[in-house]
Amino acid sequence: MRKNILQLCAFTALVIGLGTGMSSCYWTRSDQGSSASQDEQRQRDEKTRDEVAKATERMKPAIESAGRKLGEATEKAAEEAHAAAQGVAEGWQRGGHAPLDLNSATERELTELPGISGPEARKIIRSRPYTDKRELVTRSVLPRSAYTRIEDQVTAK
Repeated sequence: MRKNILQLCAFTALVIGLGTGMSSCYWTRSDQGSSASQDEQRQRDEKTRDEVAKATERMKPAIESAGRKLGEATEKAAEEAHAAAQGVAEGWQRGGHAPLDLNSATERELTELPGISGPEARKIIRSRPYTDKRELVTRSVLPRSAYTRIEDQVTAK
């Protein structure tokens, strides 16, 4: 649909541009031509204006239709953008779930954390209890790089 609208707009601009260009092609300076050639020029100019006016008149319904379609497409795009923004807000709120407790989390829950493998999850479980989540690093349960990826998603209760 957008392609059709763009083609229609380009065609309209072409028709108007050609009409304007055609009328200027026959222009002569008034001090160079005779009265007869000036009359011929006026007639050519009038014919060009009439042709462009007729072409514009024929294109008017298509241009109006394209304008309506463009308006409808704009409304639809605005509605979709609004829905997308609402989805982002909802996703942001959903992502704000409570941190995972290192002292009670299952192996499966721990492996859902970014970068935590099964063996690392089992090591976390074997090293319980924790009084502070930073103990994952201070007690060498996880390397600092792995801890950094999950520190905002865990707690020690």
